[in-house]
Amino acid sequence: MVDKVIATPAAVELIELLKRQHGPGLMFHQSGGCCDNSAANCYLLGEITTGVGDVYLGDIGGCPFYIGKAQYVYWRHTQLIIDVIEGHGGTFSLEGPEGKAFHTRSRVFNEAELAELDAQETDPR
Repeated sequence: MVDKVIATPAAVELIELLKRQHGPGLMFHQSGGCCDNSAANCYLLGEITTGVGDVYLGDIGGCPFYIGKAQYVYWRHTQLIIDVIEGHGGTFSLEGPEGKAFHTRSRVFNEAELAELDAQETDPR
C-alpha cells in the first residue's frame, strides 16, 4: 500500500511531545495558505471540523491527517513528507510554542505508485 503522507523521525518525535503535553487526541490538516501559509497544522482532535470537503490521507505518529479536497486535486500525484524545522509554527498549530514548525515536503509518486493509488481510489471495498 502506498502511503499518501509520511512523517520523518523528527516529526514523530515532536508529535510524541505534543501528545504528552495535550493528550493522545491530535489531528493534522494541511493548510491551503492564507494567514497560516501552506503548512501541516496540528490540532486537538475535534478542534476543527472535517467533512466532505476534506480528504483523509492517512495517519502520522498515530494521528489522522487531512487535506482540503480542492488542494488534494493539485497534490494527489505527490507523497506528503511531514518534517520539522526550527522557527515559529503556524498561528493555529500546537507546536508553535516549542520553537519548531511542522514543514511539508513532497515527492512525486512513480508510475507504479500512481497506478496503485488509482486502483485504491476506485476500489468499492
